[in-house]
Amino acid sequence: MNRVVITGVSVISALGDTVPVFWDNMQKGNHGIRPISGFDPERIHVKLACEVPDFDPTVHGIERRDARKMDRYCQLALAAANDAIADAGTKFKDLDPYRVGVMVSSGIGGIQTTLDEEKKRLEKGPGRISPFLIPMMIPNMAAGNIAIAHGLKGANMAIVTACATSANAIGEGFRRIKHGYEDVMVVGGSEASIVELAAGGFDNMRALSRSTDPDRASIPFDKERSGFVMGEGAAILVLEELEHAKNRGAKIYAEVCGYGATDDAYHITSPDPEGSGAARAMQDAICEAGITPEQVDYINAHGTSTEINDRVETQAIKTALGSHAYEVAVSSTKSMHGHMLGAAGSVEAIICALALRDGIIPPTIGYKEPDEECDLDYVTSGKREQLIEVALSNSLGFGGHNAVLCLKKYKG
Repeated sequence: MNRVVITGVSVISALGDTVPVFWDNMQKGNHGIRPISGFDPERIHVKLACEVPDFDPTVHGIERRDARKMDRYCQLALAAANDAIADAGTKFKDLDPYRVGVMVSSGIGGIQTTLDEEKKRLEKGPGRISPFLIPMMIPNMAAGNIAIAHGLKGANMAIVTACATSANAIGEGFRRIKHGYEDVMVVGGSEASIVELAAGGFDNMRALSRSTDPDRASIPFDKERSGFVMGEGAAILVLEELEHAKNRGAKIYAEVCGYGATDDAYHITSPDPEGSGAARAMQDAICEAGITPEQVDYINAHGTSTEINDRVETQAIKTALGSHAYEVAVSSTKSMHGHMLGAAGSVEAIICALALRDGIIPPTIGYKEPDEECDLDYVTSGKREQLIEVALSNSLGFGGHNAVLCLKKYKG
């Protein structure tokens, strides 16, 4: 079996559009929660979100004429992919293009384009619908555009599993390299769904925080938590077979060594109250990595700041790790970058890779009121400098989807 390492990363988020800026903000405990500016939120209860400010696709290597044929989610994905491939330091021209694949998707897809074109249909008739509507709205087009831009002819897929979307993309990309189907995979997710329709839908199901205080809106594991804060952006990783990476002298962020994917088979939006599916996904990732639960040093939790998720995930961690659950550091970085939905798993996997590289655990910010049912070490007093050898990244999505990645510090 091949070993798989991360050789390129990119993040475009409310906390910055470069990895150094993003990571600096995370270490400082800064958040990107601001009043919604992309639409007028007067008609809904939710007033805050984590929007990407002043995004310009041309800064990230996308021609303006091409950008006009892409929904915002797709622009974000291609921009981040361009940056991640540049970070990897090669375009892999030494490889057969059929040995380089792409797995990038979105939980929701081109919702803004869909709304814009439906408005045209209602006001001017179907003859005015853009011929680019379909390729702009479908969630696989991010992967398609990345492949076209870079000539990548390997497996090209768009896994859609709600908030587990990009974690599954990373896990399945990891497996394709591990089992020899490709040598390189460009993986991750993108989301741009901070629009009235989506925000109103999440709000009406009481999933979103209605707080007007940015410092107390996304507060995972806090007893006063009341819902998540929508985020947008993209996060892309370049996964590479270890020997190929070493032969070209690539920098290596971390090693991907385990992956677990399960489903609760319980409810369309609520997790299994016992957390058994999430626990099993963690156990499977640990097993594939060839480690014991006691070797896990850090968990980047799904930690949405909803009442049920944080309670159930806490129980799942206890089930998966046993008594070691009380020893491991757990944090939810959604307290800073918001819930990026289809991009959540990939941005949090990148955070784990950076934590392993630098020996820094990012905090859960905004935490004030302890919850007796959420009683683990959530790293609530600022960043923690600590040697980390193994990290888990948890992603749990509507539909009961659970995806867990296990990353190790790279040691050669």
